[in-house]
Amino acid sequence: MKLLFLGTAGYHPNEQRQTTCLMLPEAGIVLDAGTGLFRIRDHLQTSTLDIFLSHAHLDHTFGLTVLLDALYEKDVQRVTVHGDRAKLAAIERHLFAPEIFPVAAPFVSRPIEQGLRLASGARVTHFPLDHPGGSIGYRFDWSDRSLAFVTDTTSAGDASPYLPHIRGVDLLVHECNFRDGQEPWAEKTGHSSTTPVARAAAAASVKRLVLMHFNPLETSDDPVGLATARAIFPATELAYDGMAVEI
Repeated sequence: MKLLFLGTAGYHPNEQRQTTCLMLPEAGIVLDAGTGLFRIRDHLQTSTLDIFLSHAHLDHTFGLTVLLDALYEKDVQRVTVHGDRAKLAAIERHLFAPEIFPVAAPFVSRPIEQGLRLASGARVTHFPLDHPGGSIGYRFDWSDRSLAFVTDTTSAGDASPYLPHIRGVDLLVHECNFRDGQEPWAEKTGHSSTTPVARAAAAASVKRLVLMHFNPLETSDDPVGLATARAIFPATELAYDGMAVEI
């Protein structure tokens, strides 16, 4: 099963990266709805689509407003957006207010429930993350593979409270907005830096780690110091827009 990285920046797009959006085309799953969501149009394979939101900040939800075009003339019968009840209500009340978005939202909202089962066979669990305004992480377990998605949080390394929820996953996708040395900004904005994330992956005994949600002011191919992460957790990769990995 392929995981596509359609947007790998945080806060705002830059010339190299759109904001956070991932897709599992075979399963009809989208993780967050940043500005990269317009790219789902070229990868749709299912008649239903389940979009899981970590939180309601615009760099993770703006893409919902382009769903009409992304789905135009595509055979998608149902789109469900899952997330925290209060966050979903805020999105519908504000982002899709008639003064801002003049037609009905092209999806139904569903407050996330623990142990949700999807048509692809995945069991979905979620857990709280430390981020201004609140955020949630997700874990997807199939019979033969597993994925955890942790974004918009300040990792506390091997003391991170979410470690039990990601333990032993085949693939951990984790935000890493800042490189080491920028910890004050990480704390201020509710994001993570390189070393704590790598330590969290090692402590949770995950099999692979992919870092994403990079600071858009960092425009190099190595925005957070890959060697630093690999010195702690060797099976680390840096995501880029258009990247595809097998789970």
